[in-house]
Formats: sequence, structure tokens, C-alpha cells
Amino acid sequence: MSYDEGLAERIRQVLGPRDDIEERKMFGGLAFLRGGRMFCGIASGDLMVRVGPDAYEKALGKPHVRPMDFTGRPLKGYVYVALAGLRTAAALRAWVRQGADFVSTLPPGPAKRPPRSKKRGGRVVPRGGR
Repeated sequence: MSYDEGLAERIRQVLGPRDDIEERKMFGGLAFLRGGRMFCGIASGDLMVRVGPDAYEKALGKPHVRPMDFTGRPLKGYVYVALAGLRTAAALRAWVRQGADFVSTLPPGPAKRPPRSKKRGGRVVPRGGR
């Protein structure tokens, strides 16, 4: 799966130069994280936004929004916004800010994990294995 680089650039413009935002390739797309927590991202041509459980139903009532069902099961608190719902800079800015504002209410994400495996004696050993 790839992502819309044009939409990624528009998100970067909305965010501006900030030290507290990290970009990471995830889900076959691109995610934007604040404090180690994903607040928005791009999967194919859709914007993923973490709106939180309290704002979820209200977000679903807006045009061009559907549940985020990346695994076939909707993730409560996350929505997809189709490109048609992001035509204006103001619309995109509102969604990106909503996601960033929501994750700012959460505790920081977990610290970065060590690599999943280490090479020992010429063989790959899973973390925690022998």
C-alpha cells in the first residue's frame, strides 16, 4: 500500500516546523506522531485521524468520514476522511489539529522498543529467546 505524497506535504504545511512531531512509515502509509502517539496519517488517499472515543460519533456524522477499519474491525476513536472532505486548507487543518489536540491529552507513548532480534553467534535469536 502506498500513500498520497501530495496530502503528506499538505499536512506538513499545516504542522509547520515543529520539534514535537515525528513522521513514521506505518500501516503501509505514513503516520504523524506527537509524544509518541499517532494523531493522523495517510493510508492510500485517505486521511486517518485519531479523534478519540468522545468525539468519534460526532466525527462520523460529518461528510466524507467513515470508521477506520484497517483490520476489518472499526477502531473506535479513529476515522478515515476521504480526499473530498479535505479540499480546503481549512478543512485539513481542522482535522489535523483535532487529532493533535486529542493526543496532547494522553500520557506520552511508550519508549522506543529495542530491535526485535539480535544476532548472536551467527544466528538470529528472537528477543527474549535463547
